[in-house]
Parts: sequence; C-alpha cells; structure tokens
Amino acid sequence: MANGSRGSRQAAWEFFGAELKRRREEAGLSQSALGTRVFVSGGYIGQFEQAIRKPQLDVAQRIDETLQTDGFFERMCRKLINDRRYAEYFATVVELERLATEICDFAPSLVPGLLQVSSYTRALTLASHPFAPDEYVEDMVTARTERGRILHDATRPVYWAIMHECVLHIPVGGTATMAAQLDHIAKLGRQRQALVAVIPYSAGAHASMQGSLKLMEFDDAPPTLYTESEFSGSLLDDPALVKHARATYDLLRAAALSPEASLSMIESAAEDYRQCTSPT
Repeated sequence: MANGSRGSRQAAWEFFGAELKRRREEAGLSQSALGTRVFVSGGYIGQFEQAIRKPQLDVAQRIDETLQTDGFFERMCRKLINDRRYAEYFATVVELERLATEICDFAPSLVPGLLQVSSYTRALTLASHPFAPDEYVEDMVTARTERGRILHDATRPVYWAIMHECVLHIPVGGTATMAAQLDHIAKLGRQRQALVAVIPYSAGAHASMQGSLKLMEFDDAPPTLYTESEFSGSLLDDPALVKHARATYDLLRAAALSPEASLSMIESAAEDYRQCTSPT
C-alpha cells in the first residue's frame, strides 16, 4: 500500500480522535469518566484522542452508546480497520504490537511474522494464494516487513520467539530463501534485538502442540493473548486465560534449547542451506 494511503488513514484516525474529544467534552465527561463507562482507562481515552492507540470495535460501540452518537464511531472504526493487508481479526494485533513493551511469540511450523524476511513471506503468500495478483502479494510482503520494523526501533519491545525445530527444516521459498531467513534470525539474536529459542525434535511432546500463541504486555494496559488457527484468530485479555498462556509459554521455554544453543542450531541450518545452494 502506498505511503499516501497510510498517511491518509493516519489522518483519518486523527480526525476520529479529535471528534471523540469534541463529543466527550460536549457531554461534560472527563477522559477518566468516559473510560469508566466504556470499560477502559482514562489514559486509553487520551491515547484514542491523540491517535496513538486505535480502539477495538467493541470499545467504539460502547463510546457510541455512552455519547449517544448514533453509531458514528463504530462506522468510522469499521472503515479504518478495513485494511486488506490484514484479516479483520488481526488488524488490532498489529496496532498492539507497536505499543507492547514485551512480546512473546511461539510458532510451531513457520517463522513468526515479526522475524520474516520478504522472500519468505512472499513464498508463504503464494503458497496460500496461488492465483493472487502481484499487487496483492506485494501488499502482503510490505505489510509484514513493516511489522518487523518495531524490532529495530529505539523503543523496541523485549521480544522472545520460540520456534519448533521443524521450522528450520521446511524449505519455504527454496534453499536461498531459507539461508537468508535463518541468517536474519541469527543476526537479530546475535545483536540482542530478539531472544530466540528452538524446541528440538528430541523434546518430544510440548505444551502448545495445537497452534501458535502471542503474549503482549504494556505499560498502561493489562497483558493480552493472541491465538491463531488456520482461518481465524482470537485476541483475549481475560486474566485467567492470559495467566494460563503465560504458564504454557514458560513450559515451552523450559523445553527449548538455550538461546546460545538455539542460535548455533539456526546458523548450522543456514549453512546447510547455503551448501545446497552453492555450485558443486
């Protein structure tokens, strides 16, 4: 998607925030008072008004009910989160990743999105959308590359990524792509921009055999859990579920190799792919 489109969408979120502030003040409510009525903190309302944080759809609906705005904020929210690069259930996750102070990813069968290089993402996109036009494919690649930039920001989150060893041995995009992908992961690990761990085949059964999970923590909000299956995802902040997911992630960490041993395994696999690529 062009930079102009992203800028226009940000301007629209700024309008959303300005309207929220105007209508809140007309209703005689402070940020804290509105937050209490829509079940978020006053600080959240302030971030909505400054277009720092984007409200989830259910929060926009409660704002409409409280301020009696006849669905205005719901309609704007639906339009603004309709970014074709992301499934509707994932758009909020992308916003939360940018605000998180810590992210813990687990991927059972593919490289987590924040770690993917463009050629790996392109191969995944083509595998699931073999008839997609080039524009769509490149939009997907650009969107995922943009997400990964948070690991290079000065305010980057503490980032943990646990992968199963099988991820290293599925040749997504071919040997050259896999060598580049694994080199990228190892570089992030060596530069201490990510802490990467691998669960080896020898570990046998592990605590999250049925799918991926992502835990996110924030300075001013409760921790959030995101889980995903093939065609849907769930963003959850129920304290009991998040606590259970945290315990599961701790078990995954316990089953994984040490970060140093994991990086050595990743680098060895990258070299194996390079040997396959090199002319004999």
